[in-house]
Amino acid sequence: MDLITPQIGLIFWTTLSFLILMFLLKKLAWAPILGAVKTRESSIKDALEAAENARKEMATLQADNDRVLKEARAERDEMLKEARDIKATIVSDAKNSAKEEADKMIASAKAVIENEKAAAVSELKSSVGALSVQIAEKVLKAELKDSDKQNAYISEMLKDVKLN
Repeated sequence: MDLITPQIGLIFWTTLSFLILMFLLKKLAWAPILGAVKTRESSIKDALEAAENARKEMATLQADNDRVLKEARAERDEMLKEARDIKATIVSDAKNSAKEEADKMIASAKAVIENEKAAAVSELKSSVGALSVQIAEKVLKAELKDSDKQNAYISEMLKDVKLN
């Protein structure tokens, strides 16, 4: 049992070396180790706070992005509505302009037709008048070869002129 039971000298020297080791560790290593642990703890805490702030900022950015997206959609819808209104206005103006132009062309064509009709009627009248005069000349030449007939015809014409 001697092997299992430690002797007093061994206990003394083991305790003394343990206490020296504890003293040295406390003076030389314990403070840096605790400082490193505290630094690590504060850096982890700062990282967690930064992560939380980043999460909040991302939530804010997401809300801003959603708001901007809604505004962009509303603006796009407004622009499309304005474009449709402008298109409708342009089409309406074009239709009105085309109708006015067609009305002007129809009125101009009617005026040209009336002028041509009047010119044709006038030409027809003058042609009919010329033909009538030519026919009358031929008839009168044939009938008025005799001087008695000429005198009778002139007197008859004078009577007609006085009656009218």
